[in-house]
Amino acid sequence: MTHHVLNSPCLEVTVPVSRRTALRSVAGVAALAASAAACSGAEEGPADVTATPSVGPSATPAGEVRFGAEWEPQARTFMSWPTSAIWDDQTAAVQNDIAGLARAIRGHQPVVMFARPELAEDARRACGGEVEVVPIPVDDLWARDTLPVFVEQAGKLRGVNFNFSGWGNKQNPHDKDAAAAAALLEKYGIPGVRTWLVAEGGSFETDGKGTLLVTESSVVNDNRNPGKTRDQIEAELKKVLGVRKVIWFEGVRGKDITDAHIDCLVRFASPGVVLLDRAFPGSEPDHWSRSADQAKQVLEGSTDAQDQPLKVVELFQPDPDKITGRGDAFVSTYLNFYVANKAVVIPKFGDPSADGKAAQIMRDTFPGREVVQVSIDAIAAGGGGIHCATHDQPDLPPA
Repeated sequence: MTHHVLNSPCLEVTVPVSRRTALRSVAGVAALAASAAACSGAEEGPADVTATPSVGPSATPAGEVRFGAEWEPQARTFMSWPTSAIWDDQTAAVQNDIAGLARAIRGHQPVVMFARPELAEDARRACGGEVEVVPIPVDDLWARDTLPVFVEQAGKLRGVNFNFSGWGNKQNPHDKDAAAAAALLEKYGIPGVRTWLVAEGGSFETDGKGTLLVTESSVVNDNRNPGKTRDQIEAELKKVLGVRKVIWFEGVRGKDITDAHIDCLVRFASPGVVLLDRAFPGSEPDHWSRSADQAKQVLEGSTDAQDQPLKVVELFQPDPDKITGRGDAFVSTYLNFYVANKAVVIPKFGDPSADGKAAQIMRDTFPGREVVQVSIDAIAAGGGGIHCATHDQPDLPPA
């Protein structure tokens, strides 16, 4: 089963680290080191919103906070332009993938690409005139993790800055990515929400109706939130995101740079329906397949915030011998998809049978949406996917 592989935090900090594994000898990428990226705007203390139980998408009463589902109407998609500071000799390939992904999403809604000022013109040429390029400095492409998590309060938009730290001090340089959330909020006039929690957007999955899915490994972890218990973290998540129920999964510690984000394990397709990542049939058991087994047990024994049981739809990975991408960090899950307005954007890995089955499952679980398949071999070889590289802004006015 192919998935993220750990960048060791014990490597010397004199060499910059990327999200890519230090073990990717197949791809010929040099070992990279881990170091802390500066946290941006974190202040210890209570968040500046008060959360109460969530309600429907268009009926959030004054004072209440709601974390909306990805399938709700979006104003735009944010993305980030990768740099050679992280990607080295793979830069051209991954930029090509990001540009292709941006163009695919732009067919359904506006796309804003953040790029270092000196790279903005390169990004414009690659992405085409319909993708808006904004000169906000970034280090890497993982917009899901670095940008604010958007919530609704009294029908208005707010952004929670989760103090990006390079996935628990595993990657350097990431000082520009650590500042990107605050830069976005300032540019678009969106009020920010303070929290002491250190986390990434890929850590959270919601049905928009008060249920949150999270892996313990990516949040209840001393590399992000030292000394904090799961109960303390859950209380803060309920406060800043307005969720009523948190369903926890064990996840996997120390085997990839994210410590196993939820968006490669379990995703909502609609309230009460979840998609679960599964290894290619016949694969040897490993820590990732055991994590999926544990997640299935949790899901089958859980109810959502509405006290309704969860239907589990299994989404199998492609045959590793038939995919076109390679690398020890290659992420071959279809689960890292992105829901855009009237579309679902999913990866295409080169196994015709598995690609076709995944597309049909998406049509069945997201009826009425076009399924758009995009090749992302360079992105996947870097340890991520389409969801990791995108960040949705709900179609709500700023507060």
